[in-house]
Amino acid sequence: MIITPIRTGIFKEKQDLLSFIKRHIPALKNGAVLVVSSKLICLWKGTGVAYQSKRQKEKLIRCESDAALKTKLAWLTLKAGMLMTNAGIDESNAQGKLLLLPPDLYACAAELRAALCRTYGIKKLGLIITDSMILPLRAGVIGAAVAYAGFAGVRDERGKKDIFGKPLETTLVNLADALAAAASVTMGERRERRPLCVIEGAPVQFAAQTDPAEIHYPPEQDLYAPLLQAVGLTNRRRK
Repeated sequence: MIITPIRTGIFKEKQDLLSFIKRHIPALKNGAVLVVSSKLICLWKGTGVAYQSKRQKEKLIRCESDAALKTKLAWLTLKAGMLMTNAGIDESNAQGKLLLLPPDLYACAAELRAALCRTYGIKKLGLIITDSMILPLRAGVIGAAVAYAGFAGVRDERGKKDIFGKPLETTLVNLADALAAAASVTMGERRERRPLCVIEGAPVQFAAQTDPAEIHYPPEQDLYAPLLQAVGLTNRRRK
């Protein structure tokens, strides 16, 4: 698998993202996976809100979340079936604005992927929108897929046998997040200006349609569900 981060110029709010990508990636091979920073998507869709105060930001976090719990370091929130800090609202490298995630990131991914396929004349193309996440009890951030299109994001290994012939009972491989994490290592978090990354040779099954439900685990079966319930972070909106 070959991972190539792409250094770019600064992308402006409501700029043409398709032209921006084409300018920095003149050719894209059939069977590639393109990773795009969520910040580019926010700027493309013009979701920026001028920062006014800490109170304003906290109100936005609560409004943008399905559930929100204030902690010592940040707001722990549920949004679009994902556990994230501050409802994904970003103010780094945003020139005094708060960047909100678009309402339907999967629609954004599908829209951009379709346009890229037409532009490059290819059919097999995966697209991942990535953002930084924090894993429980782990220091530091890691890249994760907040949306994707063009491939199966989860590979089901249940029923297959391990090296000793024992059938696997619960194993699902999260390809979308794994690829996002791998790409994010090369894309950086500060001044690198690498909001795009091309992955070649990724072990994915390409598909014209993507089902977001495949990666969202049922809450009643989730490993962390008892912990989330214990601290009061449920699917009900908290004001």
